[in-house]
Amino acid sequence: MSAALKREITRADILPLADYARERKALRESVVAMKKRRRVEVGPVATFYFENYQTMWHQVHEMLFIEKGGDAQVADELAAFNPLIPQGRELVATLMLEIPDPVQRAATLGKLGHIERHIFFEIGGARISAVAETDVERTKEDGKTSSVHFLRFPFTADQIAAFRTEGARIVLGLDHANYGHMAILPEPVRAALAADFA
Repeated sequence: MSAALKREITRADILPLADYARERKALRESVVAMKKRRRVEVGPVATFYFENYQTMWHQVHEMLFIEKGGDAQVADELAAFNPLIPQGRELVATLMLEIPDPVQRAATLGKLGHIERHIFFEIGGARISAVAETDVERTKEDGKTSSVHFLRFPFTADQIAAFRTEGARIVLGLDHANYGHMAILPEPVRAALAADFA
């Protein structure tokens, strides 16, 4: 799985189920270690998981392993997860609003409608706003948002260069009226995400 700059999972990349089952424990350990450098908590409940080829490759295999849909399932999984692989001029993240208590979760999500419109990076005074997926409306008519959002951050060449600068101060933030929090990316996270750019 040494494909740091691969941009698409193809059928040729899919391991036979028996091979994946044999290697699953080691592959999971490897992905868990990598994901630690691709995870950013912003405030008390928002966690960003930045995706790449490896995280999506692993997710596809996990879905195939768990659901055992065989060859017929492969096309659906590729269609679902390939769009979450960054294409060289962007970062792609899954935002999870993680609230264990169901009552508190419902109340909090009810106050965070359209939170996906209030997410950004700041680098050297420039702001890069998140672009949310458009195929599914994540906020219901009552104003309650989903606990999962898929986001894309499109960067210019200058912004990519700034992001790649060692020690750069990069802020990930949310400015929703009911959830205003920011976090500075730790250097190991910045370095890991910088590798997603072409």
